[in-house]
Amino acid sequence: MEFNVTRDGLTLAGIYEPAPQPNGTVAILMHGFTSDRGYTPTALLVQLAQRLRAIGVSTVRFDFNGLGHSDGDFANMTVLNEIADAQAVLTAVQTRLKPQRIDLLGHSQGGVVASMLAGYYPDVIHKLVLMAPAATLKDDAIAGRTRGLVYDPHHIPAQQPMDNGETLGGFYLRTAQLLPIYETAQAFAGPVCLIHGDADQIVAHRASERYDAVYQDSTLHLIPGASHRLDGDARETVLQLATDFIQD
Repeated sequence: MEFNVTRDGLTLAGIYEPAPQPNGTVAILMHGFTSDRGYTPTALLVQLAQRLRAIGVSTVRFDFNGLGHSDGDFANMTVLNEIADAQAVLTAVQTRLKPQRIDLLGHSQGGVVASMLAGYYPDVIHKLVLMAPAATLKDDAIAGRTRGLVYDPHHIPAQQPMDNGETLGGFYLRTAQLLPIYETAQAFAGPVCLIHGDADQIVAHRASERYDAVYQDSTLHLIPGASHRLDGDARETVLQLATDFIQD
C-alpha cells in the first residue's frame, strides 16, 4: 500500500508491504545512486522485499528525492538530504506502523545512507544489511572522479552533466568530500551484514572491508565474480544471505 512521506515540502513516494504473517519487524530498504525503490520483478529491492515478507518481515521501500516517483530535482540531491529522506521515513514507520523492531537494508549509496542513519539511531535500529555500500564516494569526490565524471576537486563547478542525461549538483560533490561516513556508522553497535562482490567495478570492496573493521558486530561476505548490481548468479546468494541474517 502507498506509504508516502513528506520531508521539507517534498513528497517521497513509498510503499508499505505487510508480511502475510508479521513477526513485528519492519525493514526499510534503500536504493542506490540514480536508482529507485524498484518497479520491476527483477529489481534487487523488490526481490529482497518479497523474500523478507516470506519470513514475516514487513517492508517499506521509497524513492529518494529527485528519483523515481518522489518530488525534487536530482541536481539538488546530496547524501546529506538522502539521510534526511531516510530519517523522515524512519519516523513515519515508527509513528504509523509502531513495529517492535526496525531493520535497515541499503544498496550502494543507499548503504551509506543506511549506515549513517543507524549510527544516528543506534537505540532504534535492530539490524543492518549493507550491500555494496558506496563509501568510496568520498574518496572519489576528493580525487575529482565520480561515476565517469572528471573535475577539479578544489574548484568544483555548480553542476556536472552526466551520461544518463541527469545533472549532478556541485554541492553533492562538495559535501561528499567531507562526509564522516565511517565515523558516524561505527556508532551503531548492533549486528551488521556486509555483502560485496569481488568484481565490483564501481565500488571497490575495500569499502566493505573498512566497514567490517570499524563495526563491533559485523560479518563480511565477499561474493566471487559479483558485480556492483549483485545480479546474475550472485543474486540468489545475496537474497539468501540477507534474509538468513534478518531471520536469525
